Amino acid sequence: MPIPEDVTGDEIDRDVKQELQSLPKTLAEDVAKNLVMVARLIDEDPEGAYGYSKVALRLASRVAAVREAAGFAAYANQKYSEALAEFRAARRMTGTVDLWPVMADCERGLGRPEKALDMAGAPEVHKLDKAGQVEMRLVAAGARRDMGQLDAAIVTLQSPELASNSVQPWTARLRYAYADALLAAGREPEAREWFAKAVEADRDGSTDASDRLAELDGVEFVDALSEDGADESGESAHSPEPADTSSEDVEGGEAGDKD
Repeated sequence: MPIPEDVTGDEIDRDVKQELQSLPKTLAEDVAKNLVMVARLIDEDPEGAYGYSKVALRLASRVAAVREAAGFAAYANQKYSEALAEFRAARRMTGTVDLWPVMADCERGLGRPEKALDMAGAPEVHKLDKAGQVEMRLVAAGARRDMGQLDAAIVTLQSPELASNSVQPWTARLRYAYADALLAAGREPEAREWFAKAVEADRDGSTDASDRLAELDGVEFVDALSEDGADESGESAHSPEPADTSSEDVEGGEAGDKD
């Protein structure tokens, strides 16, 4: 697959670069460039990222970072069986438990929420860092919802991390998941409160909490221009003498995680 000229391979993390040192130099450079493309495309073009991950996998299947990247690319394309196989391979190579939550979420994607809950109670969870433990809690709550256990999902999300006023990288997603579960349970006032808290913590737009909050408040966003390029007064958007009005940009986050 084509590699843009601005991609050198040096953009990868130091740890990954060290893993690739076991390969011949030219091969390592090719693998690194494909891994860069996976990281660059995985959010906006998951199919493209998947293609580059398959190239990297063909070139260096014995490198843990490559198996992990292939797993995330498959996961982004909802190829959960393939993703789980790659994550398991990466875990065998490294011996770490970092991928445990996403492996459990793959089990959810495969329609096995009970297995995800078993993994949430496994000893490996205690070896995760705080971010990993929060991620595992989100997956477990999602599994509960998959099984129709809405009240149990709400209880699962109630934790010191949820109650904390400190904003961490996971805070917005945790508050969002809690608000969404409350709303599903018909507890709208509480849901609104927690969507508002999610908005406060969502500094990078990782959720659509602001849109959900506006929806609960009955706010509707409409385009300033109609389909034919005229505004509501009937004047063209390209009028040489536009009305003296001002507009504000409305920012909206991306959809939240599947919980």
